[in-house]
Amino acid sequence: MTYRHTARGHTHRFGTLTEVLAKATPLRSGDQLAGCAAESDAERAAAAHVLADLPLRVFLDEPVVPYESDEVTRLILDGHDGEAFTPVAHLTVGEFRDRLLCWASEPGGGPQIAALAPGLTPEMVAAVSKIMRNQDLIAVSRVLSNVTAFRTTIGLPGRLATRLQPNHPTDDPRGIAASILDGLLLGAGDAVVGVNPATDSPRATGELLTMLDDIRQRFEIPMQSCVLAHVTTTMELIERGAPVDLIFQSIAGTEKANAAFGITLSMLAEAAEAGRALGRGTVGGNVMYFETGQGSALSADAHLGAGGAPVDQQTLEARAYGVARAYDPLLVNTVVGFIGPEYLFDGKQITRAGLEDLFCGKLLGLPMGVDVCYTNHAEADQNDMDVLLSLLALAGAAFVITVPGADDVMLGYQSLSFHDALYARGVAGLRAAPEFEEWMRRIGLADELGRVRPMELDQSPLRSLTA
Repeated sequence: MTYRHTARGHTHRFGTLTEVLAKATPLRSGDQLAGCAAESDAERAAAAHVLADLPLRVFLDEPVVPYESDEVTRLILDGHDGEAFTPVAHLTVGEFRDRLLCWASEPGGGPQIAALAPGLTPEMVAAVSKIMRNQDLIAVSRVLSNVTAFRTTIGLPGRLATRLQPNHPTDDPRGIAASILDGLLLGAGDAVVGVNPATDSPRATGELLTMLDDIRQRFEIPMQSCVLAHVTTTMELIERGAPVDLIFQSIAGTEKANAAFGITLSMLAEAAEAGRALGRGTVGGNVMYFETGQGSALSADAHLGAGGAPVDQQTLEARAYGVARAYDPLLVNTVVGFIGPEYLFDGKQITRAGLEDLFCGKLLGLPMGVDVCYTNHAEADQNDMDVLLSLLALAGAAFVITVPGADDVMLGYQSLSFHDALYARGVAGLRAAPEFEEWMRRIGLADELGRVRPMELDQSPLRSLTA
């Protein structure tokens, strides 16, 4: 089938649905690298016109990655809920955008949108995001609340949680503990205290898990911990009796890309079952933690779809969310600028991608967070991150990543600082997760409104944390 749009006497033709999706995408360097981006603004606008007029049903009939050769496609289509899809089944992509914005402007519209999630495929969600302005993405995202829980409750309206990321180049326990102390004193860690280990060895991972669990118990902190080792390493440690709270894994939107991460969907299902069986949560039982990022499939040369055509990176990112939702995760976040300028060139592209990812994840029913970040060779700086953080707070992100001084010395990229999260909570009137906030009040770290209070370290009950 050929898709076409004529403007000012010139007809733009697109051979496949995959090509329409790619060329309707706002400009980004990853799609240019893959050779699937629009060659001009006029071609991009023509593709967007075509996309807006397509029925949502077409995404059920024309998979961008073949059903027969890709288990992610099979997961998406086999799990599609036709009943949940019924309220929007007659709409085009453009009409769906209008309906979302209408519901988002009405009292109680959020639950109406949220009820659609099982009936929406990632490709539908990616498609509608491509024809939305940034303000449209924010307007819809902010009315959606996808709530999960383990020892704290994530995704509640009016709340912005944080991952406290205390990475260290050599996994030195005192260095990690010092970063945790810094973060806790500034109200960070209510989403998770999550360490990227310098090595994936079971021994080192097990030692870090034990240290984090000791801190939790010693100071009676309502938190969940995670060492972001490969899922197979964590599974091995569960069998050994290690204190595993959350099970982490990076995921992507195609079977081949997930194979590059060393995983299959059956492996994730086994991990989720093992984590739930531990019963370590106190207020809920969501145990999985997934990270994604636009460009991951392309970087693994696993971005090709039907007929060998490249699929745009944002559509593949949305497909990763289709994987995530199958396992009821506590947390999902996109590391929006981490992979580098080859995929998101500058602050403008990073900002747009962050809003798209939040929108797509929330529309698919996920507790969606964002690592607001960039690498040092990107055309971006901390002012760009300030803008994106402010927009995400307005749009209702479930959580953000925070590191000491906004500089991850182990992974070598720039993220948010603990102070940045306090700024976002302050200007947007947001608070920490309720269980964590109550703990902060109990130890004198927060006032009755949940605001972090200045505290001298020698007066804090946490002062012995690095001993």
